[in-house]
Amino acid sequence: MGRLNVNIDHIATIRQARRTNEPNPVSAAVICELAGADGITTHLRSDRRHIQDYDLIALKQVVITHLNVEMAATDEMVEIAIGVKPDVVTLVPERPQEITTEGGLDVLSNKKAIKSAIKGLNSAGIFVSLFIDPDIEQIKAAEKLGAYQVEICTASYAQLNEHPGDATVRKTKAIEKELARIRASARSATKSGLKVAAGHGLTYRNVGAVARISEIEEFNIGHNIIARAALVGLDRAVREMIEAIRIAQAK
Repeated sequence: MGRLNVNIDHIATIRQARRTNEPNPVSAAVICELAGADGITTHLRSDRRHIQDYDLIALKQVVITHLNVEMAATDEMVEIAIGVKPDVVTLVPERPQEITTEGGLDVLSNKKAIKSAIKGLNSAGIFVSLFIDPDIEQIKAAEKLGAYQVEICTASYAQLNEHPGDATVRKTKAIEKELARIRASARSATKSGLKVAAGHGLTYRNVGAVARISEIEEFNIGHNIIARAALVGLDRAVREMIEAIRIAQAK
């Protein structure tokens, strides 16, 4: 079954709303692991809007599965990652005004910075994943720069699925077209020797079709799980997402 990494950023978002010490992202990580999550994902942003530097240090000490840290390809972030040594660093685009990551990293336009970041991280024994749109040319560039993995951005697919009750022939075709892009990109990445992950906007309702793409080995899902956890508890929310992926892949 595809691995589930739970993104715990929004546990820290709640904490930072009051600048207090709870809820603790480390405690959330432990609950996720006990519920069966295969790893923990978190994003250290340059504006530190949720996860803080000290969270990474604590998570590295506590997480026993797999720690994936998302960050921009900057000298500051690379230096922090080398100090913490997570299992994987996922390089992502970042814009100060954005509410959340708005799309994939443009590898073609940022080769120099990305190559430098990959070289520095690899020298510290850290694998590098690149968060990119489902685009064959971006995947080819990622392979040439020495990435270990690509994470295919599923934002467009997720947006098309936001209101399932409004299904039309045109919308259904658009969803199928986006799934085809994701599927083709995943296959291209696998043929290039890259590991393949997927994430961004995935929910209990829409993860099934993506989970059935056999080349995708890992899912990074955060907001939807944390939103459900606010109502039913984190343990149950994680288990339900694992089950949603399992059922989809069993079909």
